[in-house]
Amino acid sequence: MSAAVFAQTISLPWYLPVNARAYEPTNAAALSAEGQLILAARRRDPAAFEALVRRHQGPLYNFCLRMLGQADDAADVAQETFVQLYSHLDRLDEREPIAPWLFRVARNRCIDVIRRRRTVPLGMPDDSGESTLVSEPADDDPLPEVLVERADLQRVLSNAIAQLPPAYAEVVALRYAGDRSFAEIAIILDCDEGAARVRFHRAKALLRRHLRAGSDGPDFPEAQNVGDVPHA
Repeated sequence: MSAAVFAQTISLPWYLPVNARAYEPTNAAALSAEGQLILAARRRDPAAFEALVRRHQGPLYNFCLRMLGQADDAADVAQETFVQLYSHLDRLDEREPIAPWLFRVARNRCIDVIRRRRTVPLGMPDDSGESTLVSEPADDDPLPEVLVERADLQRVLSNAIAQLPPAYAEVVALRYAGDRSFAEIAIILDCDEGAARVRFHRAKALLRRHLRAGSDGPDFPEAQNVGDVPHA
């Protein structure tokens, strides 16, 4: 299922209650365009919430697809995330961007799906050396550019990312599919920016070796622990 199809099938939960905070006075003129949409959506303006969905559905769906490797599962998680967004509109700070919150919710739901499958390693990398870039050389080599640029090979990249342990898959998916900055990734994963960068470089090195080796190449390393991926 493509992002376009997902956009046509998402059902918006207008029946859900919205807290009375929606009607508190706010200096809307000082808010970003997104902040103003949040205020309008709290007041049950369908067009405002639809605009929020359109703003984020593409990157969010792509992130879920990279994490899960299956279009139907990705669409389900993305839709569930937007349903949760609507039900939490009253708790969000309209002065802050909502992308980190959305990706954190989607990440947690993706991990839940992966846990239910019990086919993907769920171990976390050792974070002891991820707090700084000094402890590990930066991996500046890109992934094979042909895989990033050619549409007919996107499936290969997507499948490879989905086979990574989720702690690595999520950071690659956030960077490539979600188009998030490392500062945003750090917020989403609840770590510092240096740790996010190091985890990304480690994941990219694993992916590069796997992709260059082809289908007969080495598998990704098995996780030492199962089910210990924390929610943000």
